[in-house]
Amino acid sequence: MSEPRPSPDGSSRSLPREAPGLSYWQRTTRAFNHLFTNRDTALPSMSKYVIIGSGISGGLTAFELIEAGVKGEDILILEAREAASGASSRNAGHVRPDAFRGFSAYSKVHGVEQALKIIQNERLVLEKVAQFVKKHNVQCDFDLTTTFDVCMTSQFAKYEAESLEAYKQAGGDASHIKFYEGKDAQEKTKIPGAVAAYEWPGGSSHPAKLAQFLLKSVIDQGARLLTFCPAIKVEKSSESSDLWDIHTTRGVLKAEKVIHCTNAHAALLLPQLEPYIRPNRAQAHTLIPSPALAAAECLQSTFSLRYSLHHFYSLIQRKGDGTLVLGVSRTNPTLSEETVASRFSTDDSRYNEEIAEDALRSFEKIFPQYASESLVHGEGLDHAWTGVIAMTTDSVPFVGAIDSLPGQYICAGFNGHGMARIFTCAPGVAKLVSSSQGDWKDTGLPECFQFSPERLARLSAGNMPSIW
Repeated sequence: MSEPRPSPDGSSRSLPREAPGLSYWQRTTRAFNHLFTNRDTALPSMSKYVIIGSGISGGLTAFELIEAGVKGEDILILEAREAASGASSRNAGHVRPDAFRGFSAYSKVHGVEQALKIIQNERLVLEKVAQFVKKHNVQCDFDLTTTFDVCMTSQFAKYEAESLEAYKQAGGDASHIKFYEGKDAQEKTKIPGAVAAYEWPGGSSHPAKLAQFLLKSVIDQGARLLTFCPAIKVEKSSESSDLWDIHTTRGVLKAEKVIHCTNAHAALLLPQLEPYIRPNRAQAHTLIPSPALAAAECLQSTFSLRYSLHHFYSLIQRKGDGTLVLGVSRTNPTLSEETVASRFSTDDSRYNEEIAEDALRSFEKIFPQYASESLVHGEGLDHAWTGVIAMTTDSVPFVGAIDSLPGQYICAGFNGHGMARIFTCAPGVAKLVSSSQGDWKDTGLPECFQFSPERLARLSAGNMPSIW
């Protein structure tokens, strides 16, 4: 069978690139013992459960299946490249729930009730991550703190105020949200140009360490991980109607149940998703701070620095070494049309220099105390990288059983917001997989997350407005 190649237009019907660049998170975890596990071993002929994708979604699904009583030996995880090499190890380090901003847009797409559930679920995810890290003593540099939505323009400050009011009018809980305006916002955030700011609980982590903890945990309990073994086709087995044949570049594997945790690449194996999920290349940068943002002046909260709904920058400062991690939005009016168009790509092998230059220029404008002209050798831009995220046309993930393909499940399409969703989505899909009587209500997830023919029919009726 010929191997599918990444398509030049960034189609979700493509494999991950064979030679990706390394993110900051990957550069600092090269000693992980399972990076290349079973790279050259023979493919087993059969596994009861096969999870495709070894990121946080795949690793946590396997972890939850074992917690539910599934034998580790019955679980096989397939990874196209090295362990946890996709978006999980390439993001900007946030564990950041949306407190209210997306409410108005979600309401237009999914209705008020679902919009409230989406916001509530994200708040729950932060609690779940904090509980999981503490319970299992996960060394992933998790920092439970607060986060700021900083309005850099009066226009966006107006948008945020209207969204918060709509959220409260619908019965949304805003008791955990603090508001600052004018000088108060500037003093609280250390940003001279802040028009307004909202603060609520949030966090950050070393995402690669979290993903690797999950993989090591399930491997220690008997699960198998095969790296550099991309799945290229899944079809009903000719031997039994209860089995699926998973074609890989190393042979064919049979499975009773298949869980797709392939995020931006989900449509390769599930072509019916191609119109509704699109890869989108995001970029992040690490900066070594100047003295103005070091030592006692380190930033204690995380940030979303917003000029508009789609023009923004994300920022965290790591507690351990003070490294700043600066992410950029997927659209930006100051960038060339060519650069903006290039975001629809599966190429995570290189970064875009124009985006990096804009990020540094904007960072210094937002934090003038950074003073790039006085940086000494070793300060300033340290590294830049890209990661491929999955945007769905209704801005929420695909989760659950694929009824038209009995025995197949999906947990993908996180819209660049996986760390605010995976820790409820993966346990939810694990409940459905492990129980023959599993019902969607048992997941506790918003109904709009559920994969269903009805949802695909709604999506095919027309384009949906983007939340992020």
